[in-house]
Amino acid sequence: MRNPKTFFRPLAVGAPAPVREVPFRPSRMLHFFDPSNAKMVAKLPDLASKVDVLLGNLEDAVQAVNKDAARAGLVDVARTVDLGGTQLWTRINSLDSPWALDDLTTLVTEIGNELDVIMVPKVEGPEDIHYVDRLLAQLEVKGGVRKPLLVHAILETASGVAQVEEIALASPRMQGISLGPADLGADRRMKTTRAGGGHPWYLVREDPVDSDVHAPRATYLQDVYHYTIGRMVDACVQAGIYPYYGPFGDIGDVVACEDQFRNAYLMGCVGTWSLHPVQIDIARRVFSPDVSEVAWARRVVDAMGDGTGAVMIDGKMQDDASVKMCRVTLDLAAELAERDPELKELYGL
Repeated sequence: MRNPKTFFRPLAVGAPAPVREVPFRPSRMLHFFDPSNAKMVAKLPDLASKVDVLLGNLEDAVQAVNKDAARAGLVDVARTVDLGGTQLWTRINSLDSPWALDDLTTLVTEIGNELDVIMVPKVEGPEDIHYVDRLLAQLEVKGGVRKPLLVHAILETASGVAQVEEIALASPRMQGISLGPADLGADRRMKTTRAGGGHPWYLVREDPVDSDVHAPRATYLQDVYHYTIGRMVDACVQAGIYPYYGPFGDIGDVVACEDQFRNAYLMGCVGTWSLHPVQIDIARRVFSPDVSEVAWARRVVDAMGDGTGAVMIDGKMQDDASVKMCRVTLDLAAELAERDPELKELYGL
């Protein structure tokens, strides 16, 4: 554990000073692309106007023979493609792979000033973040990087879940944490082959009527990752960083995808991954407050005045706790409206 007095001291001589507060920037959808795929890269200028984050993926979904090409392709994207105000993130290869070191040394020294966040997969504990933290500081000096690169961990091992609080607090660089359900499911020996979402066998059933256990009874699907998402959200809030849902693998089931994204949004996640363009609009819709919710929140705050006491609105009691919840919605609406003119008009801001 680092001495609190030195927590915000640069880990290499000449490295940029660590951030003391992770700024909120809209990141409702982290849209993944393969930098080695020329067709995907050609679509980036158009996608940049539709997403909050474009993420150059170097890990899963990139074949081993294409790892070098993907890394070089991301460097080229950062240097030549105009992304406007859209953030550029990357997911490097796992730290136990033969490519991770080259990913970091190349990207930080060559395009460190164009990158915003580095996503680290399969984080087992705070020691993984400590390693990346020190190495990034050294590479920032070497590459003349002006601002510290932020780090995002993927929660996809049982060890990572068991130490999620320590991971979230491991470095000032920590920007957020994403759920990685597929790898986490495999590591836990969960008996599911689904990448995200519920499972038809993980359910609760109504009690029998007249003791007839074989009569039809209503069942309710449960989320096998509900506990993990809740713990991840709490760890991120404690650390002042941001929680994200991960991938929803069934691209064709847009209805279930929206349900899963909305569950994560309601639990406190600020965004999610989009693996296909069809998921972009779903993420934008879900992780942006509904217009009616914004109007209701504004009504409550206005009625409460200085935020103390209690009032009745449409038969519902509102007090200082209600104001706090409503301000979460209003603050998010205002932050999103700064980037999204359509939302600004809808919210009346």
